[in-house]
Order: sequence, then C-alpha cells, then structure tokens
Amino acid sequence: MTIKEIQEEIVDEFSMFDDWMERYEYIIELGKSLPIIDTQYKTEDNLIVGCQSKVWLHAELKEGKVFYTSDSDAILTKGIIALLLRVFSNQTSAAILKADTHFIDEIGLKEHLSPTRANGLVSMIKKIKLYALAFS
Repeated sequence: MTIKEIQEEIVDEFSMFDDWMERYEYIIELGKSLPIIDTQYKTEDNLIVGCQSKVWLHAELKEGKVFYTSDSDAILTKGIIALLLRVFSNQTSAAILKADTHFIDEIGLKEHLSPTRANGLVSMIKKIKLYALAFS
C-alpha cells in the first residue's frame, strides 16, 4: 500500500469512533501491537528529542525500503508512534520524504493532544523523515 492509501485507511478507521475517549483507547491498543525495538537500539542516539516521554526510534534500509522499530515508556505515546510507523515503515525514502501527514489533521489527533505531546508528535515525524533523508 502507498502512504496515501494507508493514511486514508486510518482516517476511515477513526471515523468509526463517536468520541475521543474511544479514539484514545484505539491508539493505546495500537501501541500494544507495536513490534518492540531490539534492546540494543534503546540508546541515547535513538531517543527522540522533544518528546515528553522517552521514545526510541530505529531505522534500517532493506531492499530499498525503510523499516522502523520503536518503543516508548508511555502507553499513549507508544500508540502514536505505532500509528506513524504504520504509515511510514516499509516505504521508500523518496515516498517518506515527499509524504504529508494529512491524516493527523483529518482525525483531529494534534488538536486532542496536550501541547507537549503535540510537540512530541512533530519531533517523531521529523526523526522519521531524517532517517529517510539519511537513506536517500
């Protein structure tokens, strides 16, 4: 699937929920399904600066596609990074770099996060794109 198709799928999924408590629960569930980052990558270098909680992000290039693994010490943040990795992992560097993140606005995520978590979200996206840039 393309990044755009995955984003559209996420928007459709979130439209099924009536309120933000249900959406938060869904995001938390997504975090529980996040493939855990290998402990060797839980280093200072892989910590995302700008997040309220600790978020580690690692990327590898395999057969021309970028694959991300991540973890967080906060359950909601873990769900947010899981959502981002669903969109950007297993994509080419070029696709990641030119992709927008319209789904975040469409599902209303940023406006329903605290300012510090919203800053963390922006930092996560920056780090994802920096890895893609490094691999391009």
